[in-house]
Amino acid sequence: MAGVAVLAISAGGAVTASGAGVSNLTPTGSSLEASGAVGSISGQALARRGAIASRSATREAGEETDPELLALAEKQMAERAAKLEEMRRAAEQQAAKIKENKWVLPLESYGITATFGQYGLWASYHTGLDFNANSGDPIIAVANGTVTETGYDGAYGNKTVITLDDGTEIWFCHQTSTYVSVGDRVNGGEVIGTVGTTGNVTGSHLHLEVRPGGGDPVDPFQAFVEHGIVP
Repeated sequence: MAGVAVLAISAGGAVTASGAGVSNLTPTGSSLEASGAVGSISGQALARRGAIASRSATREAGEETDPELLALAEKQMAERAAKLEEMRRAAEQQAAKIKENKWVLPLESYGITATFGQYGLWASYHTGLDFNANSGDPIIAVANGTVTETGYDGAYGNKTVITLDDGTEIWFCHQTSTYVSVGDRVNGGEVIGTVGTTGNVTGSHLHLEVRPGGGDPVDPFQAFVEHGIVP
């Protein structure tokens, strides 16, 4: 019984501190000193925790209102907005360039009567694409460019040459009429002359050649396909 009483008295401080219903027990001696020491340590810990929390809150509040950080964030946002605007303008310019240089067909109504590379009626092989049409049908410039040649050219008959912006020459041959002159600037879709039977022909048609860089002719059909048009 004495042992139990001592245990109760020794633990009394803890019980009293927790408010467990035995507050009438009063610690004495070493138990009182231990209880005081524990209370002192707990108080210091709580005070330190409060100080840490206070410093943290102060630091975060300071960061939110730091003028240097705000200025840096605003600068980065402005740079990002400027870059996005630059990319948007570049995309619009590229789209306009593609639209401007898009090829169109040289006639509204036609039939293909001879293709590139054929042999038969020609001295070696056929160097262009023949669009069958009626005499007087309007011939249309296939893309933007400058007229660099007009006039009669032997087997080609009346011929107009338009040099596109990339240096490709387009030859329009066997014309009856020519509506443009050397040096004229033309746009794709603009009427430049009419279909005819001049030169070496067996009927009215447009003989069209494509010559990159003004060099040897290439297959016009393939050139149209590469520019989004299927003759």
